[in-house]
Amino acid sequence: MKFGVKRSPLFYVGDKYKLMAEIKTHFPARIRKFAEPFVGGGSVFMNVAAEEYILNDIDTNVIEIHKMLTQYVGREDEFLSKFYEYVRKYKMSLSFVEDTVPQELKTKYVKTYFARFNKEGYLQMRKDYNASDRSDFLMLYVLLIYGFNRMLRFNKSGDFNLPVGNVDFNKNTYNALIDYFHVMKDARVSWQNSDFRLFFANLDLNENDLVYCDPPYLITFSEYNKLWNDETEIDLLNALDELNRQGKRFAVSNVTHYKGRENVEFIKWSQQYNVYPIKSNYISYHDNTCKSFNEVLVTNY
Repeated sequence: MKFGVKRSPLFYVGDKYKLMAEIKTHFPARIRKFAEPFVGGGSVFMNVAAEEYILNDIDTNVIEIHKMLTQYVGREDEFLSKFYEYVRKYKMSLSFVEDTVPQELKTKYVKTYFARFNKEGYLQMRKDYNASDRSDFLMLYVLLIYGFNRMLRFNKSGDFNLPVGNVDFNKNTYNALIDYFHVMKDARVSWQNSDFRLFFANLDLNENDLVYCDPPYLITFSEYNKLWNDETEIDLLNALDELNRQGKRFAVSNVTHYKGRENVEFIKWSQQYNVYPIKSNYISYHDNTCKSFNEVLVTNY
């Protein structure tokens, strides 16, 4: 755990795990309701103390995985037993429990032996999942944990199509799950699965609440921001302005510069509020080497 920061067990691409220690310093000391229209994996809310959480994402699978995990709060051993059962059924590695990868494979493929060992079983599991009614979100979660970059990706036909990753269920995964179960034990949470504009329209907040937004980044390239465009960006900024007019608090993360590109609209909009530079950990599915960008946190309080 980094500086006492808990990480989401979804290991979501673009999550704020590495940034939470810094971001939290800009959050209010007291938060009644904490609302997130783009909750993603949940690394933010897991590290924020609030009396109530209103959590939303447009990705149905993300929300359903969260709901599935929360059903096992207080039954962690049962969850792990079912998870391990899937892993063993498809003959994949389980390094947290036992070392089943042959030494010859580790020697031949020093950096990729997990992917080599798990590929056949993973592809069969993926095939079985796609042939099912896709209502088993524990099965989908196993695919996420063993998939490339631990992403959720589907093709136009709705089939899960992520290739195997060079990962498995390890100590970090276990710790993230235990932290999640611990956080959710006493948390008052409502899950929503809607467009952020509808989410904002239905919010019932007061001046002691906080809306935190980590939207898809308009000027970067990633699977999870492919549906974001100039129109959605402006709609979000307008929604935040409306919160401000109502005397409600918000904080929003965004990238202002990336590989020579500028988010001009956001930069101009942010000038009326408080802007804090954040040391970013942005990772792109297309390019995880690029560091030529600036990430900020903007607040109205």
